[in-house]
Amino acid sequence: MMRYIPVLPVNELKNKEHKVVLLNGKKIILFKTDGKITAISNTCPHKAGPLGDGKIESRPDGMYIVCPWHGWKYNLVTGKVPPGYEGQQAVFDTKIEDGMILVSENPIINPEKIEPKENPLQDLIDLQYQTSNSSLNILGISTTNMNKNLPRVSTSELVLDDALKYAKEKYGASTVLIKLRDLEFRHCEGYYSRNEQACTWPCSISEMDPNDGMNEIYRKMVLWADMVIIGSPIRWGNPSALYFKMIERLNCVQNQITLQDRILIKNKVVCFIITGGQDNIQNVAGQMSTFFTQLGFSLPPFAFMGWSRGWIAEDMENNATLFSKSRYVKRSVKDLVDNSLKTLRQIKGDICIDINSPQPKLSESLNI
Repeated sequence: MMRYIPVLPVNELKNKEHKVVLLNGKKIILFKTDGKITAISNTCPHKAGPLGDGKIESRPDGMYIVCPWHGWKYNLVTGKVPPGYEGQQAVFDTKIEDGMILVSENPIINPEKIEPKENPLQDLIDLQYQTSNSSLNILGISTTNMNKNLPRVSTSELVLDDALKYAKEKYGASTVLIKLRDLEFRHCEGYYSRNEQACTWPCSISEMDPNDGMNEIYRKMVLWADMVIIGSPIRWGNPSALYFKMIERLNCVQNQITLQDRILIKNKVVCFIITGGQDNIQNVAGQMSTFFTQLGFSLPPFAFMGWSRGWIAEDMENNATLFSKSRYVKRSVKDLVDNSLKTLRQIKGDICIDINSPQPKLSESLNI
């Protein structure tokens, strides 16, 4: 026989209201819609978010409560997710006796975790790494933004492309170039600010939208790459806005260390290409270096090469021409790649000693 437990005076739940109450020490939500009282569990089956803090949403097939962590929805009466999705929240029976709302001690419908039968993110969930002791996969990421219909020369992208070609020709590396501007991906939506457990791996946004463009970054950076080269222009003394948009979405990688004691980035090297019309190369490099070492990347000696013509060089129409003729640029990008690959070999067990610096040299200061 079903046991019912009194949880709330009926006059304390108004029509179109919902309240979180305790049932044997566990939180459930009571709803009153068109005079009917229903009850479901307060804990979202997805990532245990508090449903009672969410908003009520009207849909053609009924009323739903929306989880405040990641937006999953549950019908107030049936506990089901919207049509087209799979998932079920725990549902409890209710009745009214002597002015009290009574709720069944156990659910009449049990919850089902939201997991698609074929998860397009399974490779990320399982961390299906594509690296080995002998692999040499180099990922280039360009963070330059521009109008696709009005293309222009990007100096950081030019030298990034040269770096990948050099690595392929000299070392036989497998290379991939990703231009962030070609990826459609959402900004970080700050789920960590609600609760640390709300920031997940794969990213919460990735779980909501498997087609989000950052999934390409996650796959190539975390699973595929042995080495990453990031190119950025200087924007008011900082990396580009697209760079920051990307690294905010990499918070889910760093948070795995904090929350799960799990390091996703292992035995990988990162280096940087920084170009701009004005100085501040070292400040940009410092920001980028600090962030990526916090993910687990290793830095080679002299981990960046830079190009700047200084504060008074406002003739930007000449910048790309001078850049393309620079002996420094041609040499330093090779040094950057060489040093990074030597460091990678050390990480993988091959001790290398000779290292060259991609920083400017006195002999190059007065000529191009």
